[in-house]
Amino acid sequence: MKLTEIDYDVAKPIDSYGDGGFRVAGEVHQGAMLMLPDEVLPWGGYDDTAAIIANAGKIDVLFVGTGAEIAHIPASTRDVLEAAGIGIEMMATPAACRTYNVLLSEGRRIGAALLPV
Repeated sequence: MKLTEIDYDVAKPIDSYGDGGFRVAGEVHQGAMLMLPDEVLPWGGYDDTAAIIANAGKIDVLFVGTGAEIAHIPASTRDVLEAAGIGIEMMATPAACRTYNVLLSEGRRIGAALLPV
């Protein structure tokens, strides 16, 4: 019996990151990733907001992993996401991955847009 067993329902946790990609629920994905409540997609960067906006009703907060270091996202991207009712938290990608998994395990309505490290 596992004492720390976590049920993520249909969402997929981030297993690891590095070397320009991510391991998500056992699958390796290269490049930037968009983690949504029920799917994992390649992400085209800060200007690629269509899938995020399409899922705005499923996400209260979007963690934006800005790479190895925390950085600001473009104001235009922030404005588009906030207009859709999505809260944004910018942080370095490692912190975004960890925080995403913790809140995901709590059943929170979150997403993550992650640049690789």
